Amino acid sequence: MTIQELQATIEGLLFVVGDEGMTIAEMANVLEMEPETIAEVVYSLQLLFTEQKRGLQIVEVAGAFRFTTRPEHAPYFKKLATSPLNSSLSQAALETLAIIAYRQPITRMEIDEIRGVKSDRSIQSLAVKLLIKETGRAPGPGRPILYGTTKFFLDHFGLKNLKELPPLPDGIDEDSIEDEADLFFKNFEEQLDLD
Repeated sequence: MTIQELQATIEGLLFVVGDEGMTIAEMANVLEMEPETIAEVVYSLQLLFTEQKRGLQIVEVAGAFRFTTRPEHAPYFKKLATSPLNSSLSQAALETLAIIAYRQPITRMEIDEIRGVKSDRSIQSLAVKLLIKETGRAPGPGRPILYGTTKFFLDHFGLKNLKELPPLPDGIDEDSIEDEADLFFKNFEEQLDLD
Protein backbone atom coordinates (compact mmCIF):
# COMPACT_ATOMS: atom_id res chain seq x y z
CA MET A 1 0.00 0.00 0.00
CA THR A 2 1.44 3.40 -0.99
CA ILE A 3 1.57 6.32 1.45
CA GLN A 4 -1.28 8.04 -0.42
CA GLU A 5 -3.42 4.88 -0.27
CA LEU A 6 -2.65 4.47 3.43
CA GLN A 7 -3.52 8.12 4.10
CA ALA A 8 -6.79 7.71 2.19
CA THR A 9 -7.62 4.53 4.13
CA ILE A 10 -6.92 6.16 7.50
CA GLU A 11 -8.97 9.19 6.45
CA GLY A 12 -11.85 6.83 5.62
CA LEU A 13 -11.51 4.98 8.93
CA LEU A 14 -11.62 8.23 10.90
CA PHE A 15 -14.68 9.34 8.97
CA VAL A 16 -16.50 6.05 9.64
CA VAL A 17 -15.80 5.95 13.40
CA GLY A 18 -16.92 9.55 13.86
CA ASP A 19 -16.69 11.19 17.28
CA GLU A 20 -15.37 8.06 18.96
CA GLY A 21 -12.12 8.33 17.03
CA MET A 22 -9.46 5.63 16.80
CA THR A 23 -6.19 5.10 18.57
CA ILE A 24 -2.98 4.36 16.70
CA ALA A 25 -3.13 0.79 18.08
CA GLU A 26 -6.71 0.31 16.77
CA MET A 27 -5.75 1.60 13.32
CA ALA A 28 -2.64 -0.61 13.30
CA ASN A 29 -4.77 -3.62 14.24
CA VAL A 30 -7.34 -2.98 11.50
CA LEU A 31 -4.70 -2.28 8.85
CA GLU A 32 -2.41 -5.08 10.10
CA MET A 33 0.59 -2.74 10.22
CA GLU A 34 3.11 -1.55 12.80
CA PRO A 35 1.84 1.21 15.12
CA GLU A 36 4.94 3.31 14.37
CA THR A 37 4.09 3.32 10.65
CA ILE A 38 0.48 4.28 11.35
CA ALA A 39 1.59 7.07 13.72
CA GLU A 40 3.86 8.53 11.02
CA VAL A 41 1.05 8.47 8.46
CA VAL A 42 -1.46 10.05 10.88
CA TYR A 43 0.98 12.86 11.69
CA SER A 44 1.67 13.38 7.98
CA LEU A 45 -2.11 13.58 7.39
CA GLN A 46 -2.45 16.17 10.14
CA LEU A 47 0.28 18.24 8.51
CA LEU A 48 -1.28 17.83 5.05
CA PHE A 49 -4.68 19.01 6.28
CA THR A 50 -3.03 22.06 7.88
CA GLU A 51 -0.92 22.91 4.83
CA GLN A 52 -3.91 22.62 2.49
CA LYS A 53 -6.05 24.70 4.87
CA ARG A 54 -8.87 22.16 4.76
CA GLY A 55 -12.11 22.70 6.63
CA LEU A 56 -11.42 19.70 8.84
CA GLN A 57 -8.49 18.78 11.00
CA ILE A 58 -7.37 15.58 12.69
CA VAL A 59 -6.92 15.97 16.43
CA GLU A 60 -5.98 13.63 19.24
CA VAL A 61 -8.47 13.52 22.12
CA ALA A 62 -7.86 11.14 25.02
CA GLY A 63 -5.49 9.06 22.91
CA ALA A 64 -7.88 8.69 19.95
CA PHE A 65 -7.64 10.57 16.67
CA ARG A 66 -10.76 12.05 15.09
CA PHE A 67 -11.97 14.71 12.69
CA THR A 68 -13.03 18.10 14.01
CA THR A 69 -13.80 21.40 12.36
CA ARG A 70 -11.34 24.25 12.56
CA PRO A 71 -11.82 26.73 15.41
CA GLU A 72 -11.55 29.71 13.06
CA HIS A 73 -14.74 28.57 11.32
CA ALA A 74 -16.73 28.50 14.59
CA PRO A 75 -18.65 31.75 13.90
CA TYR A 76 -20.19 30.17 10.77
CA PHE A 77 -21.14 26.97 12.59
CA LYS A 78 -22.66 29.02 15.39
CA LYS A 79 -24.73 30.99 12.88
CA LEU A 80 -25.93 27.76 11.30
CA ALA A 81 -26.74 26.20 14.66
CA THR A 82 -28.63 29.22 15.98
CA SER A 83 -30.97 29.57 13.03
CA PRO A 84 -33.33 26.63 13.56
CA LEU A 85 -36.35 28.61 12.43
CA ASN A 86 -34.86 28.74 8.93
CA SER A 87 -35.28 25.01 8.48
CA SER A 88 -38.23 22.82 9.25
CA LEU A 89 -38.09 19.60 11.20
CA SER A 90 -38.41 16.24 9.47
CA GLN A 91 -41.14 13.81 10.51
CA ALA A 92 -38.52 11.67 12.29
CA ALA A 93 -37.17 14.71 14.15
CA LEU A 94 -40.69 15.75 15.20
CA GLU A 95 -41.39 12.25 16.52
CA THR A 96 -38.12 12.22 18.44
CA LEU A 97 -38.72 15.69 19.83
CA ALA A 98 -42.20 14.73 20.99
CA ILE A 99 -40.88 11.67 22.79
CA ILE A 100 -38.13 13.68 24.48
CA ALA A 101 -40.54 16.46 25.48
CA TYR A 102 -42.99 14.09 27.15
CA ARG A 103 -40.57 11.54 28.60
CA GLN A 104 -37.47 13.58 29.55
CA PRO A 105 -34.91 12.83 30.75
CA ILE A 106 -34.61 9.91 28.33
CA THR A 107 -31.79 7.94 26.72
CA ARG A 108 -31.30 7.37 23.01
CA MET A 109 -32.01 3.66 23.47
CA GLU A 110 -35.34 4.41 25.14
CA ILE A 111 -36.24 6.75 22.27
CA ASP A 112 -35.26 4.03 19.76
CA GLU A 113 -37.47 1.51 21.59
CA ILE A 114 -40.49 3.81 21.49
CA ARG A 115 -39.99 4.76 17.83
CA GLY A 116 -38.96 1.29 16.70
CA VAL A 117 -36.09 2.74 14.65
CA LYS A 118 -32.73 4.36 15.31
CA SER A 119 -32.91 8.03 16.29
CA ASP A 120 -29.25 9.08 16.14
CA ARG A 121 -29.71 11.40 13.19
CA SER A 122 -32.84 13.02 14.60
CA ILE A 123 -31.17 13.57 17.97
CA GLN A 124 -28.17 15.15 16.26
CA SER A 125 -30.43 17.39 14.16
CA LEU A 126 -32.45 18.49 17.20
CA ALA A 127 -29.26 19.23 19.16
CA VAL A 128 -27.88 21.31 16.28
CA LYS A 129 -31.14 23.26 16.22
CA LEU A 130 -30.73 23.79 19.99
CA LEU A 131 -34.11 22.18 20.74
CA ILE A 132 -32.62 19.41 22.91
CA LYS A 133 -29.50 19.00 25.00
CA GLU A 134 -27.67 16.45 27.10
CA THR A 135 -29.02 16.70 30.64
CA GLY A 136 -26.79 14.15 32.33
CA ARG A 137 -26.02 10.45 32.41
CA ALA A 138 -28.25 7.55 33.37
CA PRO A 139 -27.00 5.23 36.10
CA GLY A 140 -25.93 1.73 35.12
CA PRO A 141 -23.67 0.13 32.54
CA GLY A 142 -22.19 2.54 30.03
CA ARG A 143 -23.89 5.50 31.74
CA PRO A 144 -25.90 6.48 28.61
CA ILE A 145 -26.56 10.14 27.87
CA LEU A 146 -29.90 11.55 28.99
CA TYR A 147 -31.66 14.06 26.73
CA GLY A 148 -34.11 16.82 27.54
CA THR A 149 -35.54 19.91 25.91
CA THR A 150 -33.97 23.37 26.13
CA LYS A 151 -35.20 26.86 26.94
CA PHE A 152 -35.05 27.52 23.21
CA PHE A 153 -37.50 24.63 22.71
CA LEU A 154 -39.97 26.45 24.97
CA ASP A 155 -39.40 29.72 23.09
CA HIS A 156 -39.67 28.03 19.70
CA PHE A 157 -43.05 26.47 20.52
CA GLY A 158 -44.35 29.41 22.56
CA LEU A 159 -44.51 27.55 25.87
CA LYS A 160 -43.87 29.08 29.29
CA ASN A 161 -42.89 25.69 30.71
CA LEU A 162 -43.31 21.98 30.05
CA LYS A 163 -46.58 21.93 31.98
CA GLU A 164 -48.12 23.75 29.01
CA LEU A 165 -47.63 20.69 26.80
CA PRO A 166 -51.08 19.33 26.03
CA PRO A 167 -51.96 16.45 28.36
CA LEU A 168 -52.03 12.99 26.89
CA PRO A 169 -55.42 11.26 27.03
CA ASP A 170 -56.05 8.90 29.96
CA GLY A 171 -55.33 5.25 29.29
CA ILE A 172 -53.07 6.02 26.36
CA ASP A 173 -50.57 3.30 25.50
CA GLU A 174 -46.85 3.87 24.84
CA ASP A 175 -47.25 3.67 21.05
CA SER A 176 -49.87 6.42 20.99
CA ILE A 177 -47.71 8.95 22.86
CA GLU A 178 -45.71 9.45 19.71
CA ASP A 179 -48.82 10.01 17.56
CA GLU A 180 -50.48 12.45 19.97
CA ALA A 181 -47.34 14.48 20.56
CA ASP A 182 -46.59 14.40 16.85
CA LEU A 183 -49.89 16.10 16.06
CA PHE A 184 -49.18 18.80 18.65
CA PHE A 185 -45.77 19.65 17.21
CA LYS A 186 -46.96 19.44 13.62
CA ASN A 187 -49.66 22.02 14.39
CA PHE A 188 -47.04 24.31 15.93
CA GLU A 189 -44.76 23.92 12.89
CA GLU A 190 -47.63 24.79 10.54
CA GLN A 191 -48.52 27.81 12.67
CA LEU A 192 -44.92 29.03 12.60
CA ASP A 193 -44.76 28.63 8.82
CA LEU A 194 -47.82 30.86 8.44
CA ASP A 195 -46.29 33.68 10.54
